[in-house]
This record gives sequence, structure tokens and C-alpha cells, in this order.
Amino acid sequence: MGFSGALPHAVSLQLSPNVHGELSSPFLGFPFSSNVCSGMSLLHCTHPSLTRSCKRLVISSKRISGLEEAMRITREKELRGPIKVKRMPPLRRGRVSPRLPVPDHIPKPPYVGSSLLPEIAKEHQIHDAEGIARMRAAGELAARVLDYAGTLVKPSVTTNEIDKAVHQMIIEAGAYPSPLGYGGFPKSVCTSVNECMCHGIPDSRQLQNGDIINIDVTVYLNGYHGDTSKTFFCGDVSDPVKRLVQVTEECLEKGIAVCKDGATYKKIGKRISEHAEKYGYGVVERFVGHGVGTVFHSEPLIMHNRNEGTGCMVEGQTFTIEPILTMGSTECVTWPDNWTTVTADGSPAAQFEHTILITRTGAEILTKY
Repeated sequence: MGFSGALPHAVSLQLSPNVHGELSSPFLGFPFSSNVCSGMSLLHCTHPSLTRSCKRLVISSKRISGLEEAMRITREKELRGPIKVKRMPPLRRGRVSPRLPVPDHIPKPPYVGSSLLPEIAKEHQIHDAEGIARMRAAGELAARVLDYAGTLVKPSVTTNEIDKAVHQMIIEAGAYPSPLGYGGFPKSVCTSVNECMCHGIPDSRQLQNGDIINIDVTVYLNGYHGDTSKTFFCGDVSDPVKRLVQVTEECLEKGIAVCKDGATYKKIGKRISEHAEKYGYGVVERFVGHGVGTVFHSEPLIMHNRNEGTGCMVEGQTFTIEPILTMGSTECVTWPDNWTTVTADGSPAAQFEHTILITRTGAEILTKY
């Protein structure tokens, strides 16, 4: 379960004509330009076949701002035109039923009982052997619950029914559903359908054939949170939307692949953005990953877009990566419930999330599906 944050842009390379009007072309992410020169050469040509025609190759690059890079990406998307997809009817809020009870014997996070949104803890969550074991247990339970929730996704099933089933499975395992009561959130799971980016509140709306739904599960087990989400297909989903979902999952995988002790956090956003842009998708900047452990949300904030954030990963640390990709605008609108957040243009959005543990040589996925 992510949250919003203000995210800076990165500095990157961009191709452009230089002051001499030389043509530039992309090659493996770097710009190069060639200029044919008559009557002069930078090389001393001795071979007979070369003396008849000598050319100069000028290698040039330009360091640009993140804003210029974003403008370039926007221009490319405009030239490609919008991705054509059959739109589902706009989301409408259904009836939200009362929150479900949790037995008294189940330990609860400290925020339960307050409607105030907790502040983001400044401390990074780095664990000893016992803490890692408990994080693994919480992550494994969250993954099992999410897998079960996915089996319930069918046309005519309501998101409220999914919430009830998830709630029951979590409390039967002796755990607490972390979203319940977090900043006043009224349900035990987030269910975000179609254009909903995240934080959808389960209600009486029935799932429709062709919907996609992200189910975001977090459990609090033995004092530790395990946080994960996945986007599921409901019935017969169109190929363009399937591709969006597939690429979003690939972005998560590529972001995890750069993680290890000593790696910079900003590599995650760079790798995710590079992959999303190949397919013309936008990466939502407002919602970020976060440290997770004994505290639900803490530093570091994990940006999924290009950025110049500072800091490096540390062995034994746990945090989430949870990119959201859209087919259209990455701008969003939050409903009056202060949680449900949808794309401004109604285009579909998809999200995947894992809790990971940083190791010396890589990252262990604690919520593997």
C-alpha cells in the first residue's frame, strides 16, 4: 500500500542538433552525430582506398534537465498517438458496508483507533536475524492471501465480497489486516478497478467482464507488516490492456533486479521508466514505494520515475517497490472519500508491488506470488 510524495525529475541525455547543424541519432542510449568534411580530415589516411574520401566522425552529447527529458518523452507519445482501447464505463462508487471486526486477541498496529494519517517514519528499517524471519513470515502470509483473493476475481463478484474473504483469511491466521483503520481507511484491503490508480475502497460494485483490478494486501503478523499487490484480469480483457498489465509487472521485476547492498535508490526509477517508455506508458510519480517492517510506512521513499534522489541500499533493509503505469495521463483525481484515486483522463492503470529484503548480492522477494 503506497502513498503520495513529491518527486523530483532526473538529469539525463537527449539527442539534439549541435550548433553546426550536425544530424544526431540514438545508439544504445547515447547521441552521436556524423559530419562529412571535404578538404580536411582528423585522420592521416595512408591506405589508397581511404585517400580518395576521408570523413570526420564527431561524437557529441548534451546533458539536459529532467524537464527537457520529460518534454521529449511527451513529444514522442504525441507523435505515436493515443493507444486505442475500448473504454469500460467510468467507475462509480457503490455502497460501502461497515468495517469488519477483528478479535481482541489479535495484536493491532499502534495507529488503530485513530483517524489521523500517521507520519512517515524517518528511520530506515534494517533487521537482525529475528526481524528478517518475522518479515519473511509476514510476506509469505500476504502472498498467500493475495493469491487467494485473485481466485475470487470473476464477473458479478463485488469488491466487498473480496474484502470479506481477505479479512477472514487474515484474522484466521492470527494477523491483522494493516489497511483497516489506517488513517481512517474503512476496509481490510484496497481494490482498484480499471482507471483507479490505487487505494480503491471495496464496495457493492460488481466486477464486469473486461475489468482489471489491483488487489493490495498488507498483513500485520507478530509485529511486522508484509505488503504486496497484483493486477488481475476479470473475464475477457482486451489485448491492449493485457499488455499494460504485463509491462507493469515487468517494470516491477526490472526495478527489483537493480537492488543490492550499496546500490542507489534512483536506479530503480531509471530502470522502470526506461522499460515503460518503450511501450508508450506513463509512470505515475505521485505514489511511491516505502520502507516497511515494524512500521507500515517509513523512509526511504522509493520513486518509480527518473529522479536524482540520494541514498544507497543497505543489507538487511526492507522496502516496497510498487510502480503504477497508465495508458494515458499520469495526472490523477482523488474522490471525496480522500482515498480512491483515478486517472484524470479515465485511462486504465495497472500496479504491482513486492516487499523486498536487500542482501549483499541482490534482493530477496518476501512476497513472491
